[in-house]
Amino acid sequence: MATPITSLAQLDPNGSYTYADYLTWQFTELVELWRGKIMRRMSAPTDLHQVVAGELYATILYHLRRQTCQVRIAPYDVRLIKLGTPAHPADTAIRTVVQPDVCVICDPTKLEKRGCLGAPDLLIEVTSPSTQARDWKDKYDLYEENGVTEYWIVSPDAASISIFVLDEATARYRLVGEYAEPGPVPCHTLPGLGLDWADVFPPATPA
Repeated sequence: MATPITSLAQLDPNGSYTYADYLTWQFTELVELWRGKIMRRMSAPTDLHQVVAGELYATILYHLRRQTCQVRIAPYDVRLIKLGTPAHPADTAIRTVVQPDVCVICDPTKLEKRGCLGAPDLLIEVTSPSTQARDWKDKYDLYEENGVTEYWIVSPDAASISIFVLDEATARYRLVGEYAEPGPVPCHTLPGLGLDWADVFPPATPA
């Protein structure tokens, strides 16, 4: 009988794991799988991070009332599968599980009790100093290769939003807008969202 995994220290940081392995882990620390590799949260979210993520979630949630698209906030498992993979692969075939800060899923068949199976339509990552490099490079590449249609990188410290949309012809992201001052922030996935920069970055947030 296999030894229960109750601590992250029991896992090989250089090992390769699947979603089937992930489901057996009994520790409470939040981790992600990127192409089979374990990625752990580098630090706890700051208060400002939580305020910004919460504002985004609340605005989208209100907009989507009684609509098909659904919004979720971390912690929430998103199992990414590469384009061309069968729609319902075995747990042993899934090697990427992420915990985006906010995500929007418009295909109801992707929503399951264990989370989202397949690429969401919109993923939002709210950066912190310890995760900024990952969000701009590693997760950018990961989301692009798995067909996430729209990716937002939101920086609380810079009070900025960078929006990327997947080009259907090239299957690569293109930057469609950067927003760092009051004004509308358009959303490709939800064109009627009506989000304003000032909705995301309230003036009275702790440093």
